[in-house]
Amino acid sequence: MEIKVTTSQTVNGHQVTARQIEVLAAVRDEGSKNAAARKLGISAPVVHNYLASMEKGTGVKLLEATPNGTCLTEDALRILEVAEMTERRCDLTRKFTVACTPVTEELIMSVMTPTKIKGELIISDDQMNMRMLREGTVDVIILDDPVLLFDLDGFHWTEVGTMDMVHVDNGPSYVRYRYGAQRIAYAYLDSIDKDYTVDAEVSLVQDLISSGKSFFIDEFLLMRRGIKLRSATEKGMLRHSINAVYRKDTRCVQRLLRAIQQKRMV
Repeated sequence: MEIKVTTSQTVNGHQVTARQIEVLAAVRDEGSKNAAARKLGISAPVVHNYLASMEKGTGVKLLEATPNGTCLTEDALRILEVAEMTERRCDLTRKFTVACTPVTEELIMSVMTPTKIKGELIISDDQMNMRMLREGTVDVIILDDPVLLFDLDGFHWTEVGTMDMVHVDNGPSYVRYRYGAQRIAYAYLDSIDKDYTVDAEVSLVQDLISSGKSFFIDEFLLMRRGIKLRSATEKGMLRHSINAVYRKDTRCVQRLLRAIQQKRMV
């Protein structure tokens, strides 16, 4: 007997096709419409037509141009995130799966290959990763915000390192980055009685940096991009732990934990 599960996605009342999702994911992964077209074996105008039809039907802007190519808007990234999460939940042959945020994405990618762990890596925010852990669609999550450990009773967890955050102070108006231990950062502002407002939230580092407003970001994200920013807060004041939370203490989990800890995150 063969059993298959399929899903569909509706955005603002418009049904999005699997092909449109595939094209959108290709643009995200390849960084341009032309490169996405080559990956999919279709022409660039066809890619454009798929995306234009999707934008018209949903009323959602999907793409924006940057100096480095084409990137997806936050709404488009959210559409892909939901589509990919739903697909994983319906996968009856799921492999060992790890979920993390962009803060630790490069780190986890760098350890999964050498350890020969045959699995999949999912990139989302802490809240979504926690949800997938509870639902059983992932085996391990790498948690940026240690405060969230209190919401994960019944799971195993291990501290695998620490990270420092950089505080860019351009005045009382702040832009919140979607990822990292942002709750700890803003709790620090509250502890020193600083007057501030959080006026926006972004998912892309370039949007954060180009905002002209104040923000917090993990130093590791800047280092991997070769960006140096002076922090308005003394180093160590915004240091937070990075924790691996997992369902069962298996061999794959132990190999992954050892490999991460050997990287010696600071």
